[in-house]
This record gives sequence, structure tokens and C-alpha cells, in this order.
Amino acid sequence: MAEITITEAEQRRSTARILDVREDFEVAEGMIPGALHIPMGQLQARLGELDPAVPVIAVCRSGNRSAAVADALNGVGYKADTMAGGMTAWTRAGLPTT
Repeated sequence: MAEITITEAEQRRSTARILDVREDFEVAEGMIPGALHIPMGQLQARLGELDPAVPVIAVCRSGNRSAAVADALNGVGYKADTMAGGMTAWTRAGLPTT
């Protein structure tokens, strides 16, 4: 797993799947446009929603949960990275949210 910057994540949005692993109440504050929302606790049950051929960028509020998710995904054959600083860094940088 690599930890990528918010700038790298923004540049890779068109070629990677952004996976938002935050809880519903956190996502209500805004998500990266086009992101797939699967709360961390539901990942195992909803793994089929991810295409193993498409790289994943895992995102949470600060980067801790997404790092654990990226590790887990890499362990089962996905190529997954985590976005350093999470949504806190994304919104602080003024990047788009929905």
C-alpha cells in the first residue's frame, strides 16, 4: 500500500475508484465526486462492488481507517492506496465535494 497525497488522488480520480470508508454521518458532510461509499464495517459484505481490475484509493476522515482498508484490499488481490490526510486534507485544500 502506498500513501498518496490529495493532489495525486485528484489526478488519479479518472483512472481509479475512490472508496470512501467513512460512516454515513461523516459522508453527509460531503464526499469526493464519483466516490463509492462503503462504510469500513460493511466492506467484507460489499467487496463485490469493487472491480479488482481498477485501482482503489481508500479515503476516510484523516487517513487511519483508509490505511487499514487499503492493506486489507491489497491482501485479497486489489491494488489499493490510501489518501494521506483524508477528507480533512481534501476539504482544507478546497478540492470539490458533493
